Amino acid sequence: MDINTSAGPTGAVRRAEAIVVGAGFGGMYAIHRLRQEGLSVLGLEAGGDVGGTWYWNRYPGARCDVTSIDYSYAFSQAIEQEWTWSEVFAAGSEILAYANFVADRLDLRSAYQFNTRVQTIAFDDARRVWTLTTEQGQMFEADNLIMATGPLSLPKPVDIPGADRFKGELYRSGKWPHHDVDFRGKRVGVIGTGSSGIQIVPVVAETCQSLTVFQRTPSFTLPMRNKKVSEDYAAQLKANMAGLRAVARTTFTGGVRPLSTRPLFSIPVEERNELMEEAWAKGALQFLGLFSDLLTNAAANEIVADFVRDKISQTVKDPVTAEALKPRGYPIYARRPCLDTQYYETYNLPHVSLVDCFEEPISAFTETGLRTSQREIALDVIIMATGYDALTGPMLAIDITGRDGLKLSEAWRDGPRSYLALLMHGFPNMFIIGGPNGPSILANYIRLDELNVDWVVDCILHMQREGLATVEATAEAQTRWSQTVGEIADRTLYVKADTWYTGTNIEGKPRGFFVFAGGLNRYAEICAGVAAAGYEGCCFTAR
Repeated sequence: MDINTSAGPTGAVRRAEAIVVGAGFGGMYAIHRLRQEGLSVLGLEAGGDVGGTWYWNRYPGARCDVTSIDYSYAFSQAIEQEWTWSEVFAAGSEILAYANFVADRLDLRSAYQFNTRVQTIAFDDARRVWTLTTEQGQMFEADNLIMATGPLSLPKPVDIPGADRFKGELYRSGKWPHHDVDFRGKRVGVIGTGSSGIQIVPVVAETCQSLTVFQRTPSFTLPMRNKKVSEDYAAQLKANMAGLRAVARTTFTGGVRPLSTRPLFSIPVEERNELMEEAWAKGALQFLGLFSDLLTNAAANEIVADFVRDKISQTVKDPVTAEALKPRGYPIYARRPCLDTQYYETYNLPHVSLVDCFEEPISAFTETGLRTSQREIALDVIIMATGYDALTGPMLAIDITGRDGLKLSEAWRDGPRSYLALLMHGFPNMFIIGGPNGPSILANYIRLDELNVDWVVDCILHMQREGLATVEATAEAQTRWSQTVGEIADRTLYVKADTWYTGTNIEGKPRGFFVFAGGLNRYAEICAGVAAAGYEGCCFTAR
């Protein structure tokens, strides 16, 4: 169906039955499904093309820590057969190429307006439509609003004083320039040792004159042991893809990586040590799935954490550096488990050094580098790998007003609240893809995107068939779901760590683990049950 343009009080207003905000994998699939069903749909994207976080994350070493077979669409057998991954864990450049391939294959770009950042979104109570205004002053209207902004699309701002004074090159991992950066002969500093920093460090160390890594909280990281995908293996995957997808739908993560049902203490000490050694040698895929109770049993968790800390000592030659790299004070896997390629080994290189920012915090940028509490460090290049305002940040960055003037910032003042991570009370016909209160960061994200989009589109079609105008969560259903999310989280060790999982990386952000930790398989069952019961917990209005 065509998109209409009409005159508004401040100029032309483009109108569609549905507007999708975001051109990552969730937004792309939403555009495809909605167009398939005959709805007029428009996509708005702040970036210059499709890809979502992979459009921006072009930093050295950028790579997905979910296997390629899982981190890819399952809705199209044709796409599965036409695309071939080159590695078990794909590089960011290959994932972006895949996103472009899908966009070309399905003609998705024709539905998008790129380089368009949405600034305000408001629900018109009388007309029951959403009005969107961009930074350029353009206006759009839609009956249905699909927020596919993703959990990791708003990088933290540079919060060290004096950044404008630095006369060298300053980069952020989450907004990397779209050109090659040459580190040869340069003194480089990397601030942050989360997933991005851990991927950046070994690659930059290959060519720079010197590398100084500024670490506040060390992360647990496991050897990725990435491999090329052979032609024979690729053919085997394609021949058995339907069965692999069927298995993935039944798992906790929505993927096919190994997962054990064995609690750690059910295995004799010598045997579990052998299992850990063997899994460490094979790589993170094996190690992550060794034991079933590492996020519910603190004693079991500490045994695995000690094993990884011992591996750091065995790998890093300088004992002071090795000790500083050892994570302590929080459970392993309660922060995002990182996967690396030669990360710890990089600290054995003579031109690489570590600054422990607990012992020696950064004070400010200078014209020539960084000042710490103890010294000035001269640098030509500084890379900020300091992470994101995750989960809620991308939506809260937009001024969103729902029914009766309710601000999203007020509704989420004490943390995100929604029903099934799909709908919110007070925000009619605003649907969230991959949002907080769902499995989100604990799940295979593309599978979650597909699951959410299918539910949302089916709900919109239900309204069309039944002559309904709007849908939102009831206050009671939203409260019950939020309680369920919190109760499950409290039974895990996730709540024990200060991390972006719990919002503590952003000053003033409500602390809490607002993620459904019951598994993607269980979440899918619940969402399907709600739809089958006539969208139980939802409140509709008639046309």
